[in-house]
Amino acid sequence: MSRAARHAPSVVVAGGGTAGHIEPALALADAVRRLRPDARITALGTERGLDTALIPARGYPLELIPPVPMPRKLSTDLMRLPVRVRDAVMRARDVLDRVDADVVVGFGGYVALPAYLGARGRVPVVVHEANARAGLANKVGARFADLVAVAVPGSGLPGEQVVGMPLRRSITGLDRMSLRPQARHFFGLPPHGPVLLVFGGSQGARTLNDAVAAALPSLLRAGIAVLHAHGRNGTAAPPARGYVATPYIERMDLAYAAADAVLGRCGMTTVAEVTAVGLPAVYVPLPHGNGEQALNAAPVVAAGGGVLVDDAELNGERATAELVPLLTDPPRLAAMSRAARSSGHADAADRLAHMVLGIAGADGPAPEQDLWRANTQAPRRGREPWAQT
Repeated sequence: MSRAARHAPSVVVAGGGTAGHIEPALALADAVRRLRPDARITALGTERGLDTALIPARGYPLELIPPVPMPRKLSTDLMRLPVRVRDAVMRARDVLDRVDADVVVGFGGYVALPAYLGARGRVPVVVHEANARAGLANKVGARFADLVAVAVPGSGLPGEQVVGMPLRRSITGLDRMSLRPQARHFFGLPPHGPVLLVFGGSQGARTLNDAVAAALPSLLRAGIAVLHAHGRNGTAAPPARGYVATPYIERMDLAYAAADAVLGRCGMTTVAEVTAVGLPAVYVPLPHGNGEQALNAAPVVAAGGGVLVDDAELNGERATAELVPLLTDPPRLAAMSRAARSSGHADAADRLAHMVLGIAGADGPAPEQDLWRANTQAPRRGREPWAQT
């Protein structure tokens, strides 16, 4: 029996920078704790981004390492890159030694790369890729990872295993129907009739906002209420009865419960959450980047749980043509809801947690004696991380 199986496993997650990297890391951490309440979880992050705001608030210790963003053009920053990588790797390695890591799980971004390099040859590595096209950090980590998990197939990473996107239990366990009366009251929406949820990220999406404003009269005439998160830098449509506008939605669980369909972008977190709760969606990919957003939504669209509309084609007329027939057809809504849910991976966090603990040699119930000493045991030093006892 491995040491991690007999004692509290130490799991390090590296997913700092953006919410898209942090949230799946924390969802995995929560799932590990559900399986092994004695587990010691440590999060790697930087002072940049949302790390210091999101991670401690969820109750996990945060260890800061220097950020290593990759310069996109020839510059003095590029010349300093090797030194920055070395410093970040040494700092990550120090953290891994100090917390006596049994496994490192990275989610991409400029925190994951130093974690992967610091763990190489010392601690087992698990890579999770959220998007249809892998980023540089995960491409590097996947070369020597013990497990490569992906949210959707076709990442191009070697040996990928499709597990889905780890999500919070508040989303995967959401009972939309039972929560609907409370959710609609919370937002001030009509208790009956269809509701469209529109959101395009924390800063907003001008294409979505403009299309909603143009389509709003037609939507309201059809009896469709609208909950519109227009973003902190976005603009709401003119006030109207049945239209609720807000810069940002804190309680996305209630927003999903209140809604019958979604109009939004198709970042992987959005697609994963919308499918997990079983909401039909009209997805509008970002018009720039490497095209990964359209690929993120492709499996859902192929299954019949969503519709894909190019950003350049979305206007008030197109929004009306897509949304009014959908939201006024209950049988079609129900069919698309089933298809959306069947194409998602609501159990991704638990599946990945089992895999991670298995690689750490700790997949199983916690020994009773460890429940009280999980946070008091002195770290081990100078051991071979895969040694069996």
